[in-house]
Amino acid sequence: MSVKCQLIMDAMNQLAPDYLAEDWDNVGLLVGNPGQKIRKVLVVLDVTPTVVDYAVDSKVDMIISHHPLIFHGMKNIRTDLYSGMVIAKLLKADIAVYAAHTNLDITAGGVNDSLARKLLLQNIRTLNIYKNEKLLKLVVFVPQTHIVEVRSALTEAGGGHIGKYSHCTFQSPGKGAFLPLEGTNPFIGTKGELEIVDEYRLETIVPESGIQRIINAMLKVHPYEEVAYDVYSLENKGQPFGLGRIGELLHPTSLTEFICQVKQALSVSFVRVAGQHNAMINKVAICGGSGAGLISEAVALGADVLVTGDVKYHEAHNAVQAGISVIDAGHFATEQPVIADLVKYLNNFATQHKWFVEIESGEHCNKDIFDFY
Repeated sequence: MSVKCQLIMDAMNQLAPDYLAEDWDNVGLLVGNPGQKIRKVLVVLDVTPTVVDYAVDSKVDMIISHHPLIFHGMKNIRTDLYSGMVIAKLLKADIAVYAAHTNLDITAGGVNDSLARKLLLQNIRTLNIYKNEKLLKLVVFVPQTHIVEVRSALTEAGGGHIGKYSHCTFQSPGKGAFLPLEGTNPFIGTKGELEIVDEYRLETIVPESGIQRIINAMLKVHPYEEVAYDVYSLENKGQPFGLGRIGELLHPTSLTEFICQVKQALSVSFVRVAGQHNAMINKVAICGGSGAGLISEAVALGADVLVTGDVKYHEAHNAVQAGISVIDAGHFATEQPVIADLVKYLNNFATQHKWFVEIESGEHCNKDIFDFY
């Protein structure tokens, strides 16, 4: 049984909301129709001709990529050129393409958390916080008979998270008054008569990105025809979002030994290094992709080394002068760990929602281009 493309888009948006993307970025559904049926999904870093050929041969219906296939403005689609040829093949095979780029970089469970876990870092924090999730307060009035069902719906849909605590709600008893008019079918009371019933005021904190999903879950189990609920804006700061992560090694080690650990963890045969090889490494900053711009933040937070990609000569030189080592393991290798985690996330989501959809990693498709020798 297939599912609509929109449902997979919704699952991705729960992990990496579109609003987290930078203004200059291009994320979301880039090719295809939200209503088309999806039976097989391929997850990759880049949509290349090799990836598209594999997708066509393997009867893939949707490609989820990290880097956007369409990034800059296009004035034409010429099939004799790289981008036009790829788009033409996708359209001919009816393959949808969805991109999660900078939103996947900064979100919890995204590119940087995958890299931090791959390097076995402990006490992981965001390296450069520049925005926080907006929080809302959802209040709903519930009859005593349905307080358990409504509370469960709110929290299971993502409401009630405060720090490392989940299922956080508050309820207080009161009296609800209403008068059912003509055309109603009241759960409690009689048309034309004022009814006063025992109700609970149930409230919980919700992330702005999930408010509609949480409201829909609440409405689905609430017994009233017309549900009385309120949504309030809060000044509280929600979950922090930003580039990079910083954490600690389980045991301090030399830079030389840590280099070996990085190469083994990321399955690369070489890395580029700037720093004293006998320096001791304990606190590690990381940024998947191009992270040299975070050197100053890594220094300010006391990191001994920054692991990233695309480091230029003068950036590495300045880092060493500032007292921090740099390991350039490559753009591809430092972002690649998220693919396995993304496949796992989507498979778990599919199981939870009873989707009969195959989710496959396309790591092998990109690796033939981006490799280390």
